[in-house]
Amino acid sequence: MADFNFGGTEDENAELKKLHAEVLEDADNFDNWEKLVRAAENLEGGLNRNSSPQAISSTRDIYDRFLAKFPLLFGYWKKYAEMEFSIAGTEAAEMVYERGVASITNSVDLWTNYCGFKVETSHDSDIIRELFERGAGCVGLDFLAHPFWDKYIEFEERLDAVDKIFAILDRVVHIPMHQYARYFERYRQLAHTRPLDELLPAETLQQYRQEIEATAGQAGTEPLKADMEVEREIRTRVDNIHLEAFTRTQNETTKRWTYESEIKRPYFHVTELDEPQLVNWRKYLDFEEAEGDYQRASFLYERCLVTCAFYDEFWTRYARWMLAQKDKEEEVRNIYQRASMLYAPIARPAIRLQYAYFEESCGRAEVAKDIHEAILVNLPGHTEVIVSWANLQRRQAGLDAAVEVYKNHIDARELDNNVKAALVAEWALLLWKSKSSPEEARQLFTKSQGAYLDSSTFWKSFLQFELDQPTNAETELAQYRRIKQVYEDIKQKSQISLESAKELAQQYMTYLLERGTKDAAKEYMTLDREVNGPPSVQTLSKGKPASMVIENGNPVVEGEADNQYAKYYEQHGQQPVPPVAQISV
Repeated sequence: MADFNFGGTEDENAELKKLHAEVLEDADNFDNWEKLVRAAENLEGGLNRNSSPQAISSTRDIYDRFLAKFPLLFGYWKKYAEMEFSIAGTEAAEMVYERGVASITNSVDLWTNYCGFKVETSHDSDIIRELFERGAGCVGLDFLAHPFWDKYIEFEERLDAVDKIFAILDRVVHIPMHQYARYFERYRQLAHTRPLDELLPAETLQQYRQEIEATAGQAGTEPLKADMEVEREIRTRVDNIHLEAFTRTQNETTKRWTYESEIKRPYFHVTELDEPQLVNWRKYLDFEEAEGDYQRASFLYERCLVTCAFYDEFWTRYARWMLAQKDKEEEVRNIYQRASMLYAPIARPAIRLQYAYFEESCGRAEVAKDIHEAILVNLPGHTEVIVSWANLQRRQAGLDAAVEVYKNHIDARELDNNVKAALVAEWALLLWKSKSSPEEARQLFTKSQGAYLDSSTFWKSFLQFELDQPTNAETELAQYRRIKQVYEDIKQKSQISLESAKELAQQYMTYLLERGTKDAAKEYMTLDREVNGPPSVQTLSKGKPASMVIENGNPVVEGEADNQYAKYYEQHGQQPVPPVAQISV
């Protein structure tokens, strides 16, 4: 990379190399990416058709990688498209717009910009109208979609297509949105000038005519009203229908305003949202789900996942909600894939595991296995993922396949010893609970002791395993001896910290009181003295890590005991007494 030339002057090239190195060092740092993009945009005084091929190629590459990393930044898609238009023309810019609306399909700003660009660069009204319709399907329900609908109406106004304008307004007036009222006013005015057959279905129009004429006949007036009078009455009825629709839209808008007014950041950014914002999204989703309109609920989820893209809870919630809808398997798969591939960091594998369970439930166990393997490529030794994989194998291929997963990872050199200890414990639990063989599990624990003397996870699991074994009056004594032996091994053989040893001792003491024999109280009191007594009578600390010492009956890191007195004097505004050797006589 040191020899790579980004283009531009020597100073520009040097600056880009420096910024590029910073991005490579920390690819998740958004500020570094922004600096790199800005520097690339300003190469050679700003890119245009006359810029050097090297500068153009470098800037495109930087934009492509930046937007692959952060695909929800609609503003940068717009800037990229505008740059391509200035460099390579209409077709290149359109390709960028298409990539943009595929990446962030529900961006009102991006769709408005794209459609406006198409209006200015194309002379085919049908193609333009088709693009607007695509946009309407993606952003038309947005509470703040008025810029898009204004652009659509403006396009039809250029063509004097009043019928098209009226058709657009007929859709918009039923959508709860911020500026619904001004659309309705124009719709109502246009309705007075449109033919009746545009305002009502033919069957409804005929029904109204018959009702009006029948009413006139019953009243004993003229046998038939004049056509003008019939039309006037029909238009009055139509206007009342429109007013009813307006009232419904107004009510729906008011209900949503409670939540919309609390959305402070409706766009994507890498910075975290504060808790009130997250609470508002949860409540808004609850509301829309309760309303029961699939289209509106799914649209709100998509909006939410722009703002909350880095929050796993909303992806998981969306997938679960979608799974509850009928025949939506592919939609659920798409949600999990987007979350796993673009937004949820690999360090948090929970949503990927959930995706694996989903694929397994759909009969795609091999895909589920591949997902586990892919996680472990990046997180080798992640205990939860390995255990999940072993359980997957147990469900699909049997106990031996699960044991094989554990063996392979325990034998791997690169795995941490604590991870291996946890896997041994999980293997033992598998033998006990799935094979109903506590003896085999006990043998595995026993023969593995030597390898994990310093693992508190191993000893906690071993002790808990013995404590959890079912007993009765006849077997309790034998089980007590097993439990006591594990505790004795912890006390005498293990190399775990004093704090962990005391915790396990307390667990054993609780067992003595709850399930012990008639002599249990005596053993309990002995242990209580050894574990919780003053330093002079404690025995548990013997042989434990030297980094821990006992101070006033509590484990303290060595070197901190003396400091405790210094802190005491400092807090009470006194000078510590000097050591005896330093007192002058």
